[in-house]
Amino acid sequence: MKLASSKLLIIVSFFAVYVIWGSTYVFNKIAVTELPPFFLASMRFIAAGLLIMLISKILNFQLAITKKQFLNSLIAGFLFLVYGNGVFVWALKYVDSGFAALLASTQPLFVLLLMRLIDRKPMQKKSIIGVLLGLIGMYLLVSQQEITSSEGTVLGVFMIFTCVFSWSYGSVFVSKADLPKNFFVSTGYQMLIAGFMLLIGSIIFKETWVSPLTWSTEVQLSMLFLVSFGGIAVFTAFNYLLKNVSTEKVATSAYVNPIIAMLLGWYVLDERLSLQSIIASVVLLTGVYFINSRKRR
Repeated sequence: MKLASSKLLIIVSFFAVYVIWGSTYVFNKIAVTELPPFFLASMRFIAAGLLIMLISKILNFQLAITKKQFLNSLIAGFLFLVYGNGVFVWALKYVDSGFAALLASTQPLFVLLLMRLIDRKPMQKKSIIGVLLGLIGMYLLVSQQEITSSEGTVLGVFMIFTCVFSWSYGSVFVSKADLPKNFFVSTGYQMLIAGFMLLIGSIIFKETWVSPLTWSTEVQLSMLFLVSFGGIAVFTAFNYLLKNVSTEKVATSAYVNPIIAMLLGWYVLDERLSLQSIIASVVLLTGVYFINSRKRR
C-alpha cells in the first residue's frame, strides 16, 4: 500500500513540474509587465512560505531545523529562487515567455555537464549526441536576427542562461544536501529565506513597491496562481522528486514546460514563434531526449 501511494505521489509530482510549472512562464510574464521583478518574486515566495509554515503548524509537522539544514536551505533558496527564478522573471521583461521556456529547456544539458564535472563519470554516446544537438539548438535559437539586433533581448537571453545554470547546480546540490526531511517544510524554509533575500534585492535596486489593492485583476489572479499552484504545489513536488528519483529524470520537465509555455503564450499573450525557433526547439528537445534516454549506470 505504501509503495502504491509513493508511486501515486511521484506521478502527481511529475504532473505538477511538467504542466503547472510550464504555465508559470505566462503568469510571470503577465505580472512582470506591471510589477517590478524582484518585488514580484519576493511577494510571491514570502506569501507562499508563510502559508506553508502555517499549514505545517496546523498539521503538526516538525519545524525544527539544524544550523547545517538552515545553511543548505539558504544555498538552495538562492540558487533556485533568488537567482534561478528572480533574475529569470526580470529577464522576461525582454524575452517572450515561450522563447524563455525554450531556453530553460537546456537545463538537462547543464545538469549532465555539471554531474560530469562533479562525479567525473565518462559520457555515454547518447549523452554526447544530446549535448551536440543541444548546442546546435541553442545556437539556432539565439542567432536569429531579431534577437541579435536587439540589445535588451541579447541581455535577457544571456541572463536566462545564467539562471538555468544556477537552477541546474541547485538541482545537483539539493539531491545530495542535508535538508529538513519533510519536503513541505523544506520548501517553506527555502521560500521564506529566498523571499526576504529578494526583498533586500528589491530595496538595493530601488524598485517601487506597489500595493496589491492597486494591482489589475489579471495580475492579482496571476499572483494567486503563482503563490498557490506555481509556488507551494510545484516547488514541494520538485523537492520531493529530487529526493526520490534521479536528478536527470526530474530535469525531463524540460520536455513539456516549453510546449505548455509556448501554447499558453500563443493563446493568452498572442506571442509568435519564428520558423527558426520552431526548428531550434525540435533540435534542442531531441538533444534533451538523447540525454535522458541513455542507459543509467
